[in-house]
Amino acid sequence: MQADYVIIGSGSAGSTMAYRLSEDGKHSVLVLEYGGTDAGPFIQMPAALSYPMNMSMYDWGFSSEPEPHLGGRRLATPRGKVMGGSSSINGMVYVRGHAGDFDHWEDSGAEGWGFRHVLPYYKRMENWDDAGHGGDPTWRGTDGPLHVTRGPCSNPLFKAFVEAGAQAGFELTSDYNGEKQEGFGPMEQTIYKGRRWSAANAYLRPALKRPNCDMIRCYVRRVIIEEGRATGVEIDRGGQIEVVRANAEVIVAASSINSPKILMLSGIGPAAHLAEHGVGVVADRPGVGGNLQDHLELYIQQKSLQPITLYKYWNLLSKGVIGARWLFTKTGLGASNQFESAAFLRSAPGVEYPDIQYHFLPIAMRYDGKVAAEGHGYQAHVGPMRSASRGRISLASADPAAAPKIVFNYMSHESDWRDFRHCIRLTREIFGQSAFDPYRGEEIQPGADVQSDAQLDAFISDHAESAYHPCGTCKMGAADDKTAVVDPECRVIGVTGLRVADSSIFPRILNGNLNAPSIMTGEKASDHILGRGMLPASNQKPWVNPDWKSTDRAAAIH
Repeated sequence: MQADYVIIGSGSAGSTMAYRLSEDGKHSVLVLEYGGTDAGPFIQMPAALSYPMNMSMYDWGFSSEPEPHLGGRRLATPRGKVMGGSSSINGMVYVRGHAGDFDHWEDSGAEGWGFRHVLPYYKRMENWDDAGHGGDPTWRGTDGPLHVTRGPCSNPLFKAFVEAGAQAGFELTSDYNGEKQEGFGPMEQTIYKGRRWSAANAYLRPALKRPNCDMIRCYVRRVIIEEGRATGVEIDRGGQIEVVRANAEVIVAASSINSPKILMLSGIGPAAHLAEHGVGVVADRPGVGGNLQDHLELYIQQKSLQPITLYKYWNLLSKGVIGARWLFTKTGLGASNQFESAAFLRSAPGVEYPDIQYHFLPIAMRYDGKVAAEGHGYQAHVGPMRSASRGRISLASADPAAAPKIVFNYMSHESDWRDFRHCIRLTREIFGQSAFDPYRGEEIQPGADVQSDAQLDAFISDHAESAYHPCGTCKMGAADDKTAVVDPECRVIGVTGLRVADSSIFPRILNGNLNAPSIMTGEKASDHILGRGMLPASNQKPWVNPDWKSTDRAAAIH
């Protein structure tokens, strides 16, 4: 029950570090994971994505406290409780994030995490299939463990969405993960040969085949810290309290919800809060649990005049046929997450790089699959990417088995409401373009009668949902930043032998889905941990709209 490196959590970053830290065979690695196997069609079939996040077998089942600015609603906060963590229950959308996001990280104290530093790690992790994509392969990686592909876009609504964006005057992009993020274009997926290509499939399984890497199922109670150094992890395995010893380091990669909880139970966090729960203070770090961020989104839904949407498969017989085809051939509708068109837009002149994201879906339904609108329809998931709202994770109890208290404090700034109103009106403009003329029926939601600011605000309050991108609760920053939890090498400030590396260390949320940046974090953290030097910085310069100061639309032809 000891190893050189003990990793808490087998999620996006944890699986990646298990792979990289065991790669040269010189170090023993032990992964601690509470969840069970990710085998089975509910996880591995991409089109079944709405199921695992609603199954207690695979999801921790967290929800927020009543959100004060959303009418007291409690919002679901799914996190993966399974091999691969949240990469095994997510929507499989692959977004790196804009260069400006990472440069902002560096400017705020995360030295060495600017875009020029992280791009080489994205390339190292990617296995990008560029067949017919039209993107620039010099911006992508082609021999990493993580397969990145695109859906076939065979439904004409995917093309209509992109054409409508161009008709509304916006940029087009052939690869939002390459040089140019801004614009409408195809969406990328972590799917390979028809299967979900989670961190478990890409990284953890190959790592566990090595003699120096192992994983045990257990419940982590706390990190053991002796004389200011992390020496091991206290676990509950089958009702027995045991200790796993770390010869070199303990690495916490348990998610933006569980990582701060584990730190606080270990005595690292806001001193007064720890004292309230009778937890002895090892390091007074007020930032632990703070800086909580997430993306909210709305589903703008339109009826389709033509019966070409996925609604025609929304019956048991069709689902059975799709499932059987996938089971035997890994092809057909079951082999895609159905997010195949996307857009990244700027909300106003003067915004330098995109702060709005779109996922387009050729059916009108909720992300969790619980409610399908009756009849044929299509929808855009849309939301602002850089909200100023911040929340907090705190202990509900000193009992390690108790779920933490989660308050996102969504929509706590007037700018949030203004930005969401803009997103709704912008989506209506896009859906109103001639590309949608053959398909456009009446608006399902919000509904054509919802027009005024007050009406839109009421709709937002009732219908905004989490995009399931929580992050930021163990912020990375300069060692003298009192709100920072880890330094730019992911070391917990005030404790030796302890690191955190997952989405909790993000100083600010990125403008996109967080699985790719979490895997990148695991890649880069591994090099910090091994102390073998970092990959050389890139000199590639991302595209920025030359007219960003004067327009939110396409650059003028000069």
